[in-house]
Amino acid sequence: MRQNGLGYYATEIDKIEPDARYFYRVEDGRELPDPASRFQPKGVHGPSQIVDFRQFEWTDSAWKGRSLAGSVFYELHVGTYTPEGSFEALISHLPALSDLGITTIELMPIGQFPGSRNWGYDGVYPFAPHMSYGGPHGLQKFVDAAHAQGLAVALDVVYNHVGPEGNYFSEYGPYFTDKYRTPWGKALNFDGPDSGPVRCFFIENAIYWLENYHFDALRLDAVHAIYDFGALHFLADLGQAVQCLAIRLGRQIHLIAESDLNDARILRSPACDGYGLHAQWSDDFHHSLHSLLTGEKGGYYRDFGEVHHLAETLKNGWYYAGQYSNFRRRSHGNSTQGLKHSNFVVYNQNHDQVGNRPGGERLSQLVNFERLKLSAGITLLSPFAPLLFMGEEYGESAPFQYFTSHGDPALIESVRRGRREEFSAFAWQGKAPDPQDELTFVESKLNHHLREQEPHRTLQLVYKELLRIRRDCLVDGEVCLQVTEDEHSLALVLVGSATSKSIAAVFHFGDAPALCCVTLPKGIWSKKIDSADSQWLGPGGSVPAKMEVEDACQLELQAQSFVVFELFNSALE
Repeated sequence: MRQNGLGYYATEIDKIEPDARYFYRVEDGRELPDPASRFQPKGVHGPSQIVDFRQFEWTDSAWKGRSLAGSVFYELHVGTYTPEGSFEALISHLPALSDLGITTIELMPIGQFPGSRNWGYDGVYPFAPHMSYGGPHGLQKFVDAAHAQGLAVALDVVYNHVGPEGNYFSEYGPYFTDKYRTPWGKALNFDGPDSGPVRCFFIENAIYWLENYHFDALRLDAVHAIYDFGALHFLADLGQAVQCLAIRLGRQIHLIAESDLNDARILRSPACDGYGLHAQWSDDFHHSLHSLLTGEKGGYYRDFGEVHHLAETLKNGWYYAGQYSNFRRRSHGNSTQGLKHSNFVVYNQNHDQVGNRPGGERLSQLVNFERLKLSAGITLLSPFAPLLFMGEEYGESAPFQYFTSHGDPALIESVRRGRREEFSAFAWQGKAPDPQDELTFVESKLNHHLREQEPHRTLQLVYKELLRIRRDCLVDGEVCLQVTEDEHSLALVLVGSATSKSIAAVFHFGDAPALCCVTLPKGIWSKKIDSADSQWLGPGGSVPAKMEVEDACQLELQAQSFVVFELFNSALE
C-alpha cells in the first residue's frame, strides 16, 4: 500500500471475490483486522469481510422519514427482545408495535463487540453489524420491513470511546489522546494533532449508517464525553454533514444526543452558536418522576423528589438551568429558552436507568400498578417526544441486567469491580449478578406471553389509549402548554398547534385520595380516561364523564392516579 501524504495508505486490487475476507499486514508481520470493517464473521480478532450493499433490493424508495414532533420512540436491545436475538426475528413484532402507537424503533448499539452478548457500548468495529444479530443482510431486511410498516428506525452510536477488547485503532493512527479521559477509557482524538482523519472516520460512520442502511436517526451516546476544544466542535461538524445528506437524499434525518450537561448549545442552531442537533434525552424528566414514584433519594435522585421539579421540567425540557445541584455540588445547566418541545426526548425507563441498577429492576418491580399507570400517563402525555423501553408497555417483569461475554480474564474482573463501585453512591441493597455469567443475559430476555395475562394486558391497553389520545391531539405539530401544580399534583393543558384540539390531564402523586383544584379554559370537557376506573383495574373513580368549566373546578382523584379530558365546544347535554 502507498502513503498519500495525509496519513492514509491505499492500493487497488483487481478481481476481489464477493464476501472476500482480508487482513492488513503491518511492518512487523502481524495481520490485523480492519477498524472500518463492514462485517466481522469470525469475531473481533478474525478477518474482516467485504460487503456489497448493491446485493440487497430495497423497497422503501417512497419513504421520507418522520418528524420529531410526532415521534414515539421504542428502545430495544436486539439480543434480548426475542428468543432468537436477531434482526430478522424482530420483524414479526413490528405490526404490534405500530398498532400500539410507536413511530420509531431505536436499536441499542449493534457494532461488533467481543463475544455474543453485550449492551453494545463495548463495540470496536463501528461499521460492522454484529454477527450474532444477523450481520449486514439481516439489518437491511429489518430496516426495510420497518419502513414498510410505517416505522422509522434509529440507531444508538458511540463516538466517545471504543471498547477495550479487539480494539486495534492505535495500530493504524493517533485515534486516541492522553489529554482527556472518559469513564470508559481513553478519549478519542477530536482536537489534537492529526485529528482531522479521526473526525472524518466517525462522521463517515454516521453517513454510512444513514445512507447504506437507511436509518432515520442516530442517538449519540454520552456526548459530554466527546472532548473537543477546537473552533468547530465535532458535533457541529457532524450536524452539518448529516444536514447535507438529508438534503441530498430528500428525507428527514435526526441526530439525538445523550448529554449530562443540560447545555442548550447542543440543540441551538449554528446561527446561534449551537451545534444544531435535533433533540436530546432529558434525564431530569426521568429523575424527577422516578423519585416521586419510588421515594428514592440516593445518588442523583437527591436533587429531585418534589412535584415542583417535574412541573418545571415539563415547562422547560429540563429542571437544572443554572441552579445549584446538591448531588454535583455546583450549579448545573443553562436556559432552554427558545427551544421547541420536540427538542427533548423523555422516558420513565431506559436501558441506563434500568440496567445500571444492581439487579436491573424495571419500574414494574419497584412500584404498584397504579403508579405504573400514572408513570405512563405523565410520560406519554408530556409535550415532548416520549420513549418507551422494551416491554414497559405491558409491565415486563424480567430484569434488564448488564451482561458481557469478554474473552480477557483481566478485563472480566475489571468490569466486575467497576460495576460494584458504580453502585456505592446509591446505597442500593443486594449483590449485582455477574455480567459475564450467561444466565445474566438469559434472564434479561423479554417474556412476551405476559401481554395476554392480567394486569399486563390492561396496562398495554392503557398505553395504547394514551398514545391514541396523544396522536389525535398532537398529530405532527408542536403544542401550546400550560402547567399548574400544588404539593401533590399537577395539571397539564395542551393545545395541538396543527389540530387546535385541547386536552387537559391532571396527575395526583399523593398516597391518599384528594380534592384537586384545577384551573382549566372555559368550556365543556369530556373525560377520555381515568386511570382509577375499574375498566383499567383501578379502585374506582368518581370523576364525571362531562363537566362544564367556567374557571376553576375541583376533582376528586384517587391516590396515584390521573384523569384526561378533551375540550368540546358543544353545549352540555
